[in-house]
Amino acid sequence: MPKPLSMLLVAAIALVPACARPLPVAQHSGQVTAAATTPLDYGDYANLLQTYVSPSGLVDYTALQANPDRLQAVVTELGAVSLATYEGWSEADKIAFLINAYNAITLQSIVDQDPLKPSIRDIPGVWTAQRHPVLGQELTLDNLEHDLLRKQFSEPRIHAALVCAAISCPPLRQEPFTGDRLDQQLNDQAQRWLDSPQGLSLDRDQNRVAISSIFKWFGEDWQTQYAAPDQFTGSPKERAVLNFIGHYVSPSDRAYLAEGNYRLDYLNYDWSLNKQ
Repeated sequence: MPKPLSMLLVAAIALVPACARPLPVAQHSGQVTAAATTPLDYGDYANLLQTYVSPSGLVDYTALQANPDRLQAVVTELGAVSLATYEGWSEADKIAFLINAYNAITLQSIVDQDPLKPSIRDIPGVWTAQRHPVLGQELTLDNLEHDLLRKQFSEPRIHAALVCAAISCPPLRQEPFTGDRLDQQLNDQAQRWLDSPQGLSLDRDQNRVAISSIFKWFGEDWQTQYAAPDQFTGSPKERAVLNFIGHYVSPSDRAYLAEGNYRLDYLNYDWSLNKQ
């Protein structure tokens, strides 16, 4: 059973130097009103994504930076969600909210730089030091990804949805994630990602399979649901990842992957900005 969010936040706080710790989570009665269970309306965020994100998932950062008020309003709205409201949502609504918060804050982090940086890695502390109001806390992007999404939920497809503003990231959607459509959206994200050169390269002529480095960094997240000890190739993490990938390729490619008679490599990760 997943741990309460407040327990996870406290655990995460304990690992942060005292000078950088967020405030303790406010205690509440645990009673959630009917209004608090209503999912957030992402209409403004949807309009923003439609305006500034291309169908291929690239971002017009120059235009977004020239018109910052809409993005700031979205980030402010997301940051105003209370822990009590969040805890009244379904698991799918929670996951959708955290993905949306991560992606919106990432966009904000990019356009806050003037001039725009060539890569998000050129922004000091963007993942570990810069803090943002989320659920009554001052949290980093790493808190959202590693301390909440990855620890609170057993949903490896989040890695197809979190977009860190790099070319080799999965594509940014032109719509927010929502709880009622989350499963469909995550499957679509995984499919688009693995159909792209950034997700998977399968070359039978060279007997080589290359996959995103994201699978190398977070391969353990797939082991619970996709463990495949007697098929595929590589370490237990790699077998689980390849089993997952097999659900998004043709039957013949899945059979080829399952046989395991190929060299498995990881694609070079292009950290250049995912800009139009």
